[in-house]
Amino acid sequence: MKKAIILFWGSLLFAIFLTGPFLALAKIGVGVGIGKIQVDQPLKSGLIYTLPNFVLVNTGNEPSEYGIQIAYHQDQPELRPAKEWFKFEPSQFYLEPDQSQLVQIKLTLPIRGAKPGDYFAFLQGRPLQKTENGMTSVGIAAATKLYFTVAPANIFVGIYYRLGSLYKLYSPWSYVISAIIITALLVVILRRFFSFSIGIGLRKKENKNE
Repeated sequence: MKKAIILFWGSLLFAIFLTGPFLALAKIGVGVGIGKIQVDQPLKSGLIYTLPNFVLVNTGNEPSEYGIQIAYHQDQPELRPAKEWFKFEPSQFYLEPDQSQLVQIKLTLPIRGAKPGDYFAFLQGRPLQKTENGMTSVGIAAATKLYFTVAPANIFVGIYYRLGSLYKLYSPWSYVISAIIITALLVVILRRFFSFSIGIGLRKKENKNE
């Protein structure tokens, strides 16, 4: 009996000794494909911009869920863009070790509220873990620096740029809808014109008959 107990504990310790290094080496990692995105041209209020793609990499040896978010430097001199200005596609995804994900970024500048000046933010990728309340981020992160400048503009210019941006964004459907509206307006104008012409012609005939 004593030998059996010794044999059991010896086998258990031997198994822990063999698997211990593998357990210790297991880690969750994160990396980015580019360190900085700098938009050279000044951006205009009201427009919707497609920024260069953001690449996130699982640098660890464990699979994990990942998410993208906006972060700021505590004492940054630049203005902080609102998190609501950004849309990530996808914003959350699953990566195996050494797998990467291409993330599309859309930046929508509001018609009002975007102060002219230089802006800075971190495009930050983080591993996520499931909890009872949903997903929460792990304490490690990797980020790409984003720099851009907003040009001065008034509200009317902002509305003009927003309409133009939406027109391009939803093409070719925007062109189709515009063509339908223009055609309908032409039909209404032509019908009124011919109706008016016929009315004048009838009045002239009535006057001659009198």
